[in-house]
Parts: sequence; structure tokens; C-alpha cells
Amino acid sequence: MTLDQLRPVADRLLDPLVTGANKLGLTPDGVSVIAFGFAVAAGGAFWVASPDATVWYVLGAFFVFVNGWLDLLDGALAREQGVASSGGDLLDHVLDRYADIAVLVGLAAGIGRYGLGLAAVTGVLMTSYLGTQIQAVGLGRQYGGLLGRADRLALVGVVGVVAAVVPGPLVAGLSLVGLLLVLFAVVGHFTALQRFWGAWSDLN
Repeated sequence: MTLDQLRPVADRLLDPLVTGANKLGLTPDGVSVIAFGFAVAAGGAFWVASPDATVWYVLGAFFVFVNGWLDLLDGALAREQGVASSGGDLLDHVLDRYADIAVLVGLAAGIGRYGLGLAAVTGVLMTSYLGTQIQAVGLGRQYGGLLGRADRLALVGVVGVVAAVVPGPLVAGLSLVGLLLVLFAVVGHFTALQRFWGAWSDLN
């Protein structure tokens, strides 16, 4: 979770965006929904991307970048407006999970690697699930792991841009996008099991 450690820096950079959102009359929930829309757009762009239409990779990467910043903005805006709530937090987390699914499914569909997409999606979702389930049994929310959501979004953005330049197979017939899905699958399931084992040890 490297990028999550830079949250204080990101919060300072968000100040102009918070001011702008307030002037536009946006609500935190509205920003969350808009962020989700950009994630769906990113998934769609990755879906139609191909070696003959690599500009869609760049466009998808841009949409992911916007989604990441808006995902930070909704919380900052809620604090600024004094309307932070459990309902808003729930909406944000649910939309984040659907956003993860949209982006990963788009990446997998774009290269026709649905098995890798399934492995990556389940790894990401199980990591998140274990974090909240561990909290539900009274051990506190777990955020530990090698790749947090901010790290995943950054990697997707970088890979999207690079894939536009190098769209073909690199290793074992897998393109850069395919290798990214393998990374998310392996790290996601490893992190989920790591969280489970740590919580299991604490409970027994």
C-alpha cells in the first residue's frame, strides 16, 4: 500500500478541486456516482482497445486517472461540507467494488483472457471482503496488503499508456495487460489469504 501513504499530499492537492466542486453545487454522493461513471467508461475503452486501435488504451488510462481523483474528492468534499455519514461511506465502497469489476472485466475482455479476468476480479474482491469481514468479527478494519486500490489504479493507468505503445505479447503469449491481470490475481488472493490467516490466528 505505497500510494495510500501519500494521502496527506493528495489531500492538499485536492483543495482546489474541493473548492470547485462546492461552487458547482456537487454533493459527495454525486461525486461518487460520477467517479463510478468514469470507471465504467474506462472498462468500455479497454474492452474495445486492440493492437489496431491503441488510442483506446490511452483513453481508458485517462478515465482511470479521473476515477482515482474523484474517489479521493468525494471523501474530502464530505468532510468540507460536514456531511460525512455511514450511508455515504457505504455508497462509496459499493461503487468502488463495482468500479473495480468494470475496469478489470474491460481489461480482460479487450484481450480475450476471461479466465485471467475472473482470477483478478475475485482476488481484488476477496481482499476487500476480508478487510470488512475481519472488522465484522471485532478485529478492526484491515487495510494491509501489497497493493491498495490507489496502487492498482496507478498501475492500470501506467499499463494503459504503455500498452498503447507495446500492445503485443511479451511473456508466455501474454500482453502487458495480461501480465497486469496475473499480478492482480496473484497479489489479490495472496493478500486475502494473508489477512485471513492473521485474523484466524488472532481469534484462536
